Amino acid sequence: MSGPLTGLRVVEIAGMGPAPFAAMVLADLGADVLRVDRTRPPGTALPRDPRTDLLNRGRPSVALDLKHPDGVETLLTLTERADVLIEGFRPGVAERLGFGPEVCLERNPRLVYGRMTGWGQDGPLAAEPGHDINYLAVSGVLSVLGRANAPATPPANLLGDFGGGGMLLLVGVLSAVLSARSTGAGQVVDAAMVDGSALLGTFVRGFMAEGLWGPERGTNTLDTGAPFYDVFVASDGKEVAVGALEAPFYAALLDVLGLDASELPAQRDPDGWAVLRARIAERIASAPRDHWVTRAAGTGACLSPVLSMDEAAEHPHNVARGTFVDVAGITQPAPAPRFAGTPTAVPAPPPVPGQHTRTALARWGIPETRINDLLDAGAAAVATQRTERTKEHGHGL
Repeated sequence: MSGPLTGLRVVEIAGMGPAPFAAMVLADLGADVLRVDRTRPPGTALPRDPRTDLLNRGRPSVALDLKHPDGVETLLTLTERADVLIEGFRPGVAERLGFGPEVCLERNPRLVYGRMTGWGQDGPLAAEPGHDINYLAVSGVLSVLGRANAPATPPANLLGDFGGGGMLLLVGVLSAVLSARSTGAGQVVDAAMVDGSALLGTFVRGFMAEGLWGPERGTNTLDTGAPFYDVFVASDGKEVAVGALEAPFYAALLDVLGLDASELPAQRDPDGWAVLRARIAERIASAPRDHWVTRAAGTGACLSPVLSMDEAAEHPHNVARGTFVDVAGITQPAPAPRFAGTPTAVPAPPPVPGQHTRTALARWGIPETRINDLLDAGAAAVATQRTERTKEHGHGL
């Protein structure tokens, strides 16, 4: 293990989206994260190939049956030796299964119990299903995303799941760990995607309060309303992103595009934005994307190519910084941020569920005889060679 979180022990109950993302980052930064996957009947196919489930990288997997009393007891034993537990069930599910926060904190009073949900542990919507788009909608953030005279545009599931969810869970868990180390008392961290999404919208509310952000989306400086902060299509169908907000950068942009400011509306006059947009779009559409990227290089015009995922991994800046790494033949983002004194390592590939049941349980102090009993009782399982062969829908377990 390497990284600033070396020595931090985390138990992760397998789930989807933001909770695995938080666990991935903790592992990227050096924490000893043990992923607890569910057991499956022999021959059962997984929904996807575990090797491509990149959010699961960098940590060993044990398979426990959390509906079996011995599986639950094993999990509780692991929490006694952990600093953090992370789960992403709906409110009340962990309690019904026998490993809710009250039980875990009784076994380990210093434990930080991180809970990741969409709506939070309480409130009228707490028990309702939902997805990123729903949490963004109720937070108010979705209303400001998109172009004018068009429906709101969901930003994939990046803002709710990973920004407002996984990242805020990370902040909460690490804050609670610091508190536990100074007070000796653990606590529950209630991370809700609706709360985190609302928090991400703080700066927009500030602009609104100052009268700098209008109620109609797609009409403001940062939401595609301004033609100097938008995406344009070049002659080859590829796109460039323009972010020339400040006057010197805007002047550099006009110079790159060969436009004369005296023949254009003023930059900050919204009444002239339609004309300005048309002129900028016309110029960019007259040449290929890379022509404009080459002309803009070193000028401060804030013009960048909109790169595909594959192109991004090959961009010279990203290559120079090692922004992407190859893990088991799959290109993926490297751990971030960077640490001068406690650098991180290239993560291990995602495991097959149950791949490390024996070795990981032993490393966490479970006796070999107990591991054998768990396996014999079906309370735990080990991935076999058969499970590691790709089937029609992934890997069977």
